[in-house]
Amino acid sequence: MSNHYSEHFTRMEATCGSLLCELQGLWKEVGETDGQWETTLLEIEQECLKVYMKKIQEAKECRTKLQRDIATAMAELSDIFTSMGESSVQRDLKPGGNLKEELEAIIPLLEDMRRKKVERINQFVGVVEQIQKLSNDILGVKEQNGNKVFVDETNLSLRRLEELHSELHELQHEKINRLNQVQGHLDTINSLCTVLGMNFKQTICRVHPALDDLNGAKDVSNSTIARLAAQIQSLQELKLKRMQKIQDLASALLEFWHLMDTPVEEQQMFLNVTCKITASEPEFTEPDFLSVDSIEKVEDEVSRLEQLKTSRMKEIVLKKKVELEDMCRRTHMVMEALISTDYSIEAMESGAIDPLYLLEQFDLQISKVREEAVSRKEILEKVEKWLAACEEESWLEEYNRVGIKLILFFMNNVLSCFPQRFQGLTDCANFRMTTVIMLEEERTSF
Repeated sequence: MSNHYSEHFTRMEATCGSLLCELQGLWKEVGETDGQWETTLLEIEQECLKVYMKKIQEAKECRTKLQRDIATAMAELSDIFTSMGESSVQRDLKPGGNLKEELEAIIPLLEDMRRKKVERINQFVGVVEQIQKLSNDILGVKEQNGNKVFVDETNLSLRRLEELHSELHELQHEKINRLNQVQGHLDTINSLCTVLGMNFKQTICRVHPALDDLNGAKDVSNSTIARLAAQIQSLQELKLKRMQKIQDLASALLEFWHLMDTPVEEQQMFLNVTCKITASEPEFTEPDFLSVDSIEKVEDEVSRLEQLKTSRMKEIVLKKKVELEDMCRRTHMVMEALISTDYSIEAMESGAIDPLYLLEQFDLQISKVREEAVSRKEILEKVEKWLAACEEESWLEEYNRVGIKLILFFMNNVLSCFPQRFQGLTDCANFRMTTVIMLEEERTSF
């Protein structure tokens, strides 16, 4: 390149020299003075200097621009490498060369790193968008359209990207747990509504409208989960209240059935209620078992039996009195010692005493008789044995009397018909019969 410039300068000097010689010859021919010639040469020199200075200035500006472009590109490359957490840019550049070559070497690397940066930013945007969406779902914040995702472009390293992926994974896991928790609450509410005879969809829509959408995304925010838990608590309290009510009604049914000897056919309709009289809360799982309609049906039956009880009170009291008399007879107790004359059927019919109170008194005395029978069990057993022995002795006496009558009948009728054939037997029989009659007379007189 230096030889090329030398030849070029030599050719320029030769050209300029020949032109100056031609100009000098023309001026001599014209008759210009030497002073004018020197002035002209000075002007030509000044004009040449101006041209050279202009070109030098343009060259300096070009150099400055190239240096500035190189510095800017290197600074941008350095920022990209730093933000992406990669090594220095120097390892990808070849040393040496002029400014244009150096810039031409930087530009492809800069464009490649810009492309990589855009790809990395897109990766960050995708992860951050998911993180923001999950965070909004958990916090219950509505996502607004047009909100741009902010990405810190000063830190686009793979380490930071891994941290965001880890945060995203934790949020996904938390959302799955919350979805399971919400579904568990919904299942519990559905079970409670089924037993209580309530509309499941209306119940959950009061908590959050989106919970009714089976195919849509469910709200998993803290407020929704808290409202679901509060709804479950409210339904469980209502279930316990209704359960206690139905068990009280079942007790009343059993009492009325026992009191009035209700036929099994009439009891059959409400056996499913009475079988739950001692059941715990988890055992109430039948659909509509604790619904308002079901409880009203049982209440209506209890009211009907209450009215029937009032109309049949005299019959019931008489039945209790007979039961008490029978127990007193079997336990050898005197009923008048237990029941006052004031507690009579006549007093009940005249209105002097409340039938329910009289019934309670009979029940109380029956309980006392039972307790007394238990305490006198040994004595009663001996009395029963004594009565049984007396009955057996009475039976034997009756048997002996019947036997004697049969023997007399035999003697008077059979032996008299065949006196010769049974002569010896007759004498012996007469002797035995006489003996039996004497013994019987002696026992009777005794």
